[in-house]
Amino acid sequence: MRSIRFACFLLVLAAAYSACSARTPAVSTQSPSSTASTTFIGPINHVIVIIQENRSFDNLFNGFPGADTVQVGKKHDGTTIPLAMVPLNGGHALSAAFNSFSIAYDNGKMDGFDLVPKGGKPEGAEPYVFVDPSNIQGYLALAHQYTIADRMFSSQRAQSYPAHQYLIRGSSSNIIGNTAPVKKYAWGCDTPGQTAPYLISPGKLGRTSTCYDAQTLGDLADNAGVSWRFYSPTIGFNGFMWNAYDSITHIRNGVDWTKDMSTPETTILTDIATGNLASVSYVVPANTNSDHSPSHGGNGPNWVISIVDAVGESQYWNSTTILITWDDWGGFYDHVPPPTLDEIGLGERVPLLVVSPYARVGYVSHTQHEFGSIIHYIESTFALGSLGMTDARADNLSDCFNFGQPPTIFTPIPHGTFSPDYPGEPAPDDDD
Repeated sequence: MRSIRFACFLLVLAAAYSACSARTPAVSTQSPSSTASTTFIGPINHVIVIIQENRSFDNLFNGFPGADTVQVGKKHDGTTIPLAMVPLNGGHALSAAFNSFSIAYDNGKMDGFDLVPKGGKPEGAEPYVFVDPSNIQGYLALAHQYTIADRMFSSQRAQSYPAHQYLIRGSSSNIIGNTAPVKKYAWGCDTPGQTAPYLISPGKLGRTSTCYDAQTLGDLADNAGVSWRFYSPTIGFNGFMWNAYDSITHIRNGVDWTKDMSTPETTILTDIATGNLASVSYVVPANTNSDHSPSHGGNGPNWVISIVDAVGESQYWNSTTILITWDDWGGFYDHVPPPTLDEIGLGERVPLLVVSPYARVGYVSHTQHEFGSIIHYIESTFALGSLGMTDARADNLSDCFNFGQPPTIFTPIPHGTFSPDYPGEPAPDDDD
């Protein structure tokens, strides 16, 4: 069946994708009903979304050839400051809160990072740093061999909790901050009384429950008979930590919670090896492998490459796309002002790596992407229809692929070991 689909694709759509690569695709303005017709009839049967933590593009991929990065940052007083090189596991936990973004953004001037408050005083020079390239050789190898996007924006201007909601459902229902109490491990329905800040109207905030109902990508997959799985660490209430679906009532209290949630997150390696990989997979890292600053050893690249190598050396390589992104800016400097598309987005640039035998080789995508682009790509790949949220306005990553090319032969990338999370370690606090 797959060979028939692939042959049809090559005959009918290869020219279309080749033409698409010659221009920058426009942001979709189609209605939710019409976006459902944008389907990839190609060889991809598996998509893995790996969610890392808290890095801006200028911070993590500074100086990458062909990408838009700078070595000097702007300060609020009109002066500039050289970006300092720091280890991946160094630096400080900076504020990535909604109000902090507004200060750093400064109406598009991107010069207020030194004024962002943390612990009662301005952060000063701390946001103006970039990661030592020698610490991220695995990420750099992926970027050189496949595709990296330097115009990928978080769909919202805040932290991890709303970011993860955007990644599974294209919205946060105007929630703009992390949950409280932030030291609780679980998100949503497993933490009674937990709330998060939300935007009632411009300039007016309230707090709302983090246990609610909304349609998600998982629901579209269920409706289409497409298998999916969400992998998360084994710390905290009921064995789940930082699982975005914990906030969705009908998922948390339905059959999907038993069928489609998997813990620990390392189970994905077993599922790949044993031939049990779902069509759509999301993977959340343990804190020690998350790239969150400070990152407890800098093992994020080892963790990510272990998944890529597992897929590359398995039966799944020729039918898989791996999308690797970082959930928010982490408080780090970035010089590119994000477009304003709604009251809470777009947020700052974050990296996106597109790894696939059909990803463009050594390609830097300058097309505007956001978290909705990931959802739109999955919807298009499996003909799921549309959630009608940010996925409806976002592109579907089509410029990142050339399905007319022969599949790239996988070359393993050397990597070290990743680390287990510390028992009882709280989720990082970037809520200030």
